[in-house]
Amino acid sequence: MQYIVYCDESEKNGAYFGNFYGGALVRSIHFQEVRTKLENKKQELNLFGEVKWQKVTPHYLEKYMSLMEEFFNFIQQDKVKIRIMFTHNMFNPAQLSKEQRDNEYFLLYYQFFKHAFGFRYSNKTNNPISIYPFFDQLPDTKEKNEKFKDFIYNLQYQEEFIEANLFIHSKDDIAEAKSHKHVILQCLDVVLGSIEFRLNEKHKVIPEGKKRRGKRTVAKHELYKLINKRIRGIYPNFNVGESTGIKGNPENKWDHPYRHWKFTPVDRHRNKQYFAKNKK
Repeated sequence: MQYIVYCDESEKNGAYFGNFYGGALVRSIHFQEVRTKLENKKQELNLFGEVKWQKVTPHYLEKYMSLMEEFFNFIQQDKVKIRIMFTHNMFNPAQLSKEQRDNEYFLLYYQFFKHAFGFRYSNKTNNPISIYPFFDQLPDTKEKNEKFKDFIYNLQYQEEFIEANLFIHSKDDIAEAKSHKHVILQCLDVVLGSIEFRLNEKHKVIPEGKKRRGKRTVAKHELYKLINKRIRGIYPNFNVGESTGIKGNPENKWDHPYRHWKFTPVDRHRNKQYFAKNKK
């Protein structure tokens, strides 16, 4: 058994929420089926280029909705697990060192990968399971990117990964993926983008000098509404802006096919700039 894990990131500094990270996990027993059917669906819809949230337009709306229906069928069947993490601008982490601030992007990405899927609860057998992480192109220097990969690789030596019998074969298995080659990563980009779009209230934006929202904004809002409907079909009354509950069972951190995590620093202070801006 292997876990193939695709990771992506989105808006860092939104109006209300920032530091968006997303992950899609597919077990090897489902991987060929999921990838093949999604690729075939793209061909059927004449979506020959890379699928991305930023490409959603009225012309492509029906095609993207059809692809997302296919993607969420796999999520509902638990053949794909989706995790989304973000922070709220209401709170800032307190007492961070300069090094921590300089490396905030990677520190949060590390926390997301380590905790969001509930890996410690994932292996109920005695058999070892290998993890193959695919990160969308990392944006920093080669040195920082490699240091981040070192931290991801070394997760296998931590207690919860040892107890769950999870490992990464080699550091070379931690890839920087080119998203146009990975349809699952492309679909993740659409889901992650839609959540960021809604939480930062971009669906309400009216261009300067206009009385109505732009056509692309309307199209994106329609796609978000479909995605939200499919999420609520899996998890009724789902609140996109809060951490998903575990219903009294920590194993749901793994068992749930779809979850959100509003990351809130333990040591934090209220962001005065955020409150001043919104009061204004």
